Amino acid sequence: MLIAQAKKKENIAEYILYMWQVEDQIRAFGLDIDLIQAKIIDAYDQPDKVKADIRSWYESLIDMMKREGVAEKGHIQLNKNVIIDLTDLHNRLLASSKETFYQMTYYKVLPFIVELRAKASGAEVCEIETCLNLMYGLLMLHLQHKAISKGTQEAARHVSEFLGLLAVKFKQDRDEGLDLDN
Repeated sequence: MLIAQAKKKENIAEYILYMWQVEDQIRAFGLDIDLIQAKIIDAYDQPDKVKADIRSWYESLIDMMKREGVAEKGHIQLNKNVIIDLTDLHNRLLASSKETFYQMTYYKVLPFIVELRAKASGAEVCEIETCLNLMYGLLMLHLQHKAISKGTQEAARHVSEFLGLLAVKFKQDRDEGLDLDN
């Protein structure tokens, strides 16, 4: 909860990746709040009140995962909504005559997105989610100490730059409002 709050304020792309990791942690603990309490929450060096708030946060996520049918795989609507917001901003940035640097960055990463989408199996996802999927997959490979090909590393570098720029634009739009009118 504490990390999620900080990431949501500072870097929305990192927030989504963190929240996907939290979803996977919850699944790994079998959606068992007592196990999460023992293995995660109790490890926080926080006052009891904060730990109680963290437990409540995990309980609400578990409830959402159950109600939304994503207890085994997938993402809660809360996280999907952030991707929808990012996609909306992405489309507005692409349409704006004032965002040529963003557009150049996007077109530089577009061949990697096309390739990733061609390799992906399963449900059709938007370009932003495709980029996030790559970054999350790499995070999982790093955690498992698995090798990553040079081609994938190159794609990840470009995708990371693109997502970083989108996250900066998202923060600017949220905090100050971007003037994207042509």
